[in-house]
This record gives sequence, structure tokens and C-alpha cells, in this order.
Amino acid sequence: MRIKLEIDSAIENVIQSFEFVNGSHVDKFSKGLADFLKVKHVIPCGNGTDALQIAIMALQLFPGDEVIVPAYTYVATVEVISLLGLKPVFVDVDEHTFTLDIEDLKKKITPKTKLVIPVHLFGQCADMEKIRSIAQEFGFKIIEDTAQAIGAEYYFSNDSHSKAGTIGDFGTTSFFPSKNLACFGDGGALFTNDDTLAERAKMIANHGQKQKYHHEIVGCNSRLDSIQAAILSVKLKYLNDYTKARQWGAGFYDELLNNLSGVRLPIRASYSSHVFNQYTITIDDMVGVNKESFRDHLRRELRKLGVPSMVYYPRPLHLQEAYFSSDFPKNSLPVSEYLSKSVLSIPIHTEMSRESMITITKAFYVAFETSLSAFQKKLHYSQ
Repeated sequence: MRIKLEIDSAIENVIQSFEFVNGSHVDKFSKGLADFLKVKHVIPCGNGTDALQIAIMALQLFPGDEVIVPAYTYVATVEVISLLGLKPVFVDVDEHTFTLDIEDLKKKITPKTKLVIPVHLFGQCADMEKIRSIAQEFGFKIIEDTAQAIGAEYYFSNDSHSKAGTIGDFGTTSFFPSKNLACFGDGGALFTNDDTLAERAKMIANHGQKQKYHHEIVGCNSRLDSIQAAILSVKLKYLNDYTKARQWGAGFYDELLNNLSGVRLPIRASYSSHVFNQYTITIDDMVGVNKESFRDHLRRELRKLGVPSMVYYPRPLHLQEAYFSSDFPKNSLPVSEYLSKSVLSIPIHTEMSRESMITITKAFYVAFETSLSAFQKKLHYSQ
């Protein structure tokens, strides 16, 4: 790893300081991230799920209040809604950007709607200008789930721009090892420009106290440990370089895969940069072929050729047993259900070389053609 010596030194400094919880290392990282995001307050915490929970708690919602959330995302986003006694209201996503569908959002608003959580999925922003306008019209709050899009830029129609996670009432992120800004374990943070919300969030993350043993509100125990903070401070210096490397890699994939019929490559929204936490393709409809079965066959063929792949996410949230509701039966959110059967992510990270990407795409062509041939034979024999 290029920055190994810096990381080793940062860890050793924490050990020598004995500041294992909070302290100067966490403060340094918080300030560095706030400067990077151009946001007033960064509150570090134990992980990205805690960041969502603390943000919602700071907004002081009541049991039964409705929270609008996309059905096509990781479970953490809806998990904290349910844990806090709130009602998740699922909305569909745009099939090209994978982010919250604005028209479906409008349809799901009721007098009980108190919060929307747009997820900046796979590395680019949801359409925050439209979402913020709707939130202001109807009087509900916004928490941006930025776990996969730290560093992405949102471009407003007036030519201004803001970092992902700094537009709503809160932004949240995760520093899990698979993220673009990653630590060596669990970690997370939330950020806001609102002084009152920031103070409340800090108290909640620290047992509901500002003063030791004086607990003003119900809180929890969620802290970013100092070793992880020190690691993140080093990595933060290189985040722009990491982003450029991922963007270059995604562009090279586009060139290499552009001639493959039957696959839709990632779309870049005009209102957002893309930091490519994932490079996610979509399998197009093919006559007589079950896409989900084809995708699974393709993954097996890729595995034989030494290429890993991943499906994010194989079942949308409204069809998960834990969150199933008669309000959102099967086929009620067609794009989320379509994507769950169609998407496939292939390797992308900051250290990928041209040679490794050429090898991966050559394998992808072979695996795709092998899978297509197998399914065409099945179709022929079934006729």
C-alpha cells in the first residue's frame, strides 16, 4: 500500500499518546473532514448505521411518523427507522441513476411525512435540488445517506455546487473498509450546518450528556476510536486522488465494455459527479431469457475465470421479511424489483491498472458469451 508508512506512523502516535477514545486524533480528523466537505460540524461515531440513528434521534421525531426511504438500498437505511418506532415508506428509484425517484417521492407524501432519506447510491448524488424544494414545500426534514458517495459533488441549477451530505439537515457516512474513505474496521460520521442539531447529535452520541454524568436527553454510546481516526486523517489527504483513480477506472471500463450488446453501463447524472464506490452494470432484457438466472450463470462463469463480482442488492427492502408491509406488495415498486434481478458490480478500486482491467473485461466478454450461448441452447431445446 502506497501510504503504509504514514498509516503505521499514525497508529504508533496513537499508541504512544494513550488517547484511545476521543482526544486530539479524533478532533483532528473531524476538523479535516469538515474542511474537506465545507460543512460546519462533523460528529464522528461508531459506524454508518449509528450515524443514521443519531441523526434521526436528533431530529426528535415521534413514533408513527413516516420516513420516506428508497426500497433499493442497503438495509441499514431502513433498519434504524424501524428501531426508532417510525414508519418506513418505500419509494422506487430511477432505473438509470439508481437513486430516489422524484415522481414517486411526490406520490408518497402524506401529512405524517416528517423525513426523507435520499441515498447517494454507488457513488453519485440523488437529485437534491428537487428533493430539497419538495421538503421545503411540505415541511419535512432531509438526511442524506452518503455512505457510498463521500466526496461527490452536487451541481445546482444556479451553477453553485456542494459536497454530497451537506445539502440536507444532516448527512451521514460510513468508513467501513469497502468505502471510498475507509478505516481498518468500523467507523462513521454525521455532518450538519445547523448548530443546534450538531450539539444535540454530539450529546446523543455520548450518552445524552454534555457534562460528564449529567444526562439531559436519552443517548447512546457511539464513538470513533482514535486509531481509526488517525488512519482516516492520513487517507483523507489522498481522497481526491482516490476519487480520480476510480473515475479513470470507470471511464476505462466504459471504453472496454462499450461494444458489448446486452449490457447497460453506469449512467452519470448531469447534476452530480460520480465517485464510483461501485461500478454497476445492468443486464438488458433478452428474449426468452430470465435475467436473474442469466446473471447468476454469468457470475459463476466469471468466478471460473478468477473475476469476483457482486450483486447490490438481490432483494429490495420492501420484499424483505423484516420489513414487508401490505402497503408495498410485490410489483408495487417495479424499478427496484427490476434492478434487483438485473444489476451486477465488477471490481473497481484505487489501485487498478490498465492491465488488470483489460484482463477483467476480456474475462467478462468470454463469460457473457458463454452464458448467452448456454441460455440460447436452453431456449432452442424448449421450443
